[in-house]
Amino acid sequence: MYLERLSTISSRVEGALALSLVAADGMPVESFSSDPELDLESIAAEMVAQARTIAQQQRELSVGEIRQLTIAGDALTFVLSALGHGHWLLAALSPEASLGRARFELKRATLLFANDLD
Repeated sequence: MYLERLSTISSRVEGALALSLVAADGMPVESFSSDPELDLESIAAEMVAQARTIAQQQRELSVGEIRQLTIAGDALTFVLSALGHGHWLLAALSPEASLGRARFELKRATLLFANDLD
């Protein structure tokens, strides 16, 4: 069920290399990838750890919860989007990918996963 959804979401974003449903502990629940070289387990663990650190800082500053985190590098861009209930969607994008479209599709995906992750 999750794999099909991830594949569908990924197909809507030109330049998407991988999409992963990630649990609160940073471990992927399910992943869809067109790049077998991509180590999604390590990437997911690091991204969720970064999100936890930023979320703690945001709570201390009373500025609200983190919804989305984007890290853009020369070779890849990562977008981590909160789904609620401690789950995240992680997208790995090529430099040519549409970041706006990816952010939109991840936000839209929160509705798809909302009932399943209670």
